[in-house]
Amino acid sequence: MVAYSFNKRFVEPIATGHPATGVVKRQTIRADRARHARPGELLQIYQGMRTKHCHKIIADPVCVAVEPVRMALAGMCYVHFLGRDQFFHVPRQLDDFARRDGFLHWAELQAFWHAAHPESSDPEARFTGVLICWEPAR
Repeated sequence: MVAYSFNKRFVEPIATGHPATGVVKRQTIRADRARHARPGELLQIYQGMRTKHCHKIIADPVCVAVEPVRMALAGMCYVHFLGRDQFFHVPRQLDDFARRDGFLHWAELQAFWHAAHPESSDPEARFTGVLICWEPAR
């Protein structure tokens, strides 16, 4: 079982849905690491891991997909799903992707990434990692 920790701003979108859109966050974008979840495995979804305020956000969901992605967050923005060679690059696609990731729209996702990863504001920068998706366990 793999555990993922989330920023406080994502607790409500994960637990009950984004307050403005109602969309429940059931995905996360992560950098590559030695071991990510695999489809069919249960996940542990926490806020504040490794702190005294650590708590589980939802009951353990099941991983339904892990997909390699590449993103450009400045300049010519896109999300490239490497496994299926699909691009999201038009504003509506990017906004839909951002909403599924717990944001109101693409601009809010960009602002979050630029604050957390200042290098992402460089138009030449690319992030490569994985998109992990889950559903409630049955």
